[in-house]
Amino acid sequence: MRLGKYSFGLGDRFAHQGVAQLKAVMKAVATGLDISPVWNKSNREHHYVHTEPASVRAEADHAVKELGFTGKYFVDADHINLSTVQPFVEYADFFTLDVAAFIGKPSSDEAIKAFVDSCQKYVGNLNIPGIDEPLNVSNELLEEIASRFLAATDQASEIYKFLLEHKGEGNFITEVSMDEVEKPQTPVYLLFILKMLADKGVKAQTIAPKFTGRFNKGVDYRGDLDQFAKEFEQDVLVIDFAVKEFGLPEDLKLSVHSGSDKFSIYPIMFEILKKHDKGLHIKTAGTTWLEEVIGLALSGGEGLELAKKIYATSYDRREALCAPYADVIDIDASQLPSIEEVNGWDGEKYANTLRHIPGHTDFNSNFRQLIHVAYAVAAELGDEYYSQLEKNAEIIGRCVEENIYDRHLKRLFNL
Repeated sequence: MRLGKYSFGLGDRFAHQGVAQLKAVMKAVATGLDISPVWNKSNREHHYVHTEPASVRAEADHAVKELGFTGKYFVDADHINLSTVQPFVEYADFFTLDVAAFIGKPSSDEAIKAFVDSCQKYVGNLNIPGIDEPLNVSNELLEEIASRFLAATDQASEIYKFLLEHKGEGNFITEVSMDEVEKPQTPVYLLFILKMLADKGVKAQTIAPKFTGRFNKGVDYRGDLDQFAKEFEQDVLVIDFAVKEFGLPEDLKLSVHSGSDKFSIYPIMFEILKKHDKGLHIKTAGTTWLEEVIGLALSGGEGLELAKKIYATSYDRREALCAPYADVIDIDASQLPSIEEVNGWDGEKYANTLRHIPGHTDFNSNFRQLIHVAYAVAAELGDEYYSQLEKNAEIIGRCVEENIYDRHLKRLFNL
């Protein structure tokens, strides 16, 4: 089982926008791009929204049938671990193995020594084709990498073995995720993480490292663009080297998590991928949920009142809502509008404050990030929320399609 050269993660908290999402992807496919849509939803999201993994499969299959899509598509059990993977096995064919929590966990001295010994041919100045300066590899560096990442890759191996047993080899896509941590993994770290995975027989097809800079949910990249460009290109070249050197799957590619709305780095990634003829997996996280709220606001009447209610509740509960996402949001509470102020807005003002249009005078990234993590509030509203999704399906669908195609796919692939 293989992804297309490019794959695009489509998060949909409430499983109502699959058709609109696929319409956007099909527009890009019509230009000649090889893009696999991947519907993704994590165990955490299922828990908050009170859904089951079967709903994501049903949504994906329905959208594909409705639109007559004939390309490859996938359902991603996003951010799973050994304790959460079981319910996804029957319905998913893409598994994101989240092992970030195991980074830095202790490994035995014997395991660390064995790994360092296995890497002796790389000690010294290691030349990676395409990278101008050699990577400086020392035994001390190898020990540091082993100490930080052996336990995480052991965990990836355990989950992978479980999937092999229950899905069978070749019947699923494997992604290894290490992104939701504070410290980035440099290209030299990535190289030896890939060796660990290869040593353990984990046939990853995408890997999501933590890049330098901030990848906050639903807003643009924050960091040094030149540094990101250098690091991203070196990661691409390290993966190419690792595939050949360690026998990893030839279609292994980078995955960018919290990749939605990273408008400033989209052109950088595109040029590097084009230069080296490489693929990419990118996840759009919860932007579809945000477009639902935007659509409700624009619909006026009950829809707008519901959007205001969602904000008011989110504002009052912001600390609890933000806590699970602390590594991937930065909200300045002093820049959030008051509940009273928002209650006085019309639909256009609400939508313009929430919609990510760089440079728009109304856009407020703090407001957007808070709503981004507040989907549990809508879930608690139950039929009150779902009935408004159905009542305003047309305007919401237009918002979702426009967001994915015009603000993401067109920018990312220079369409």
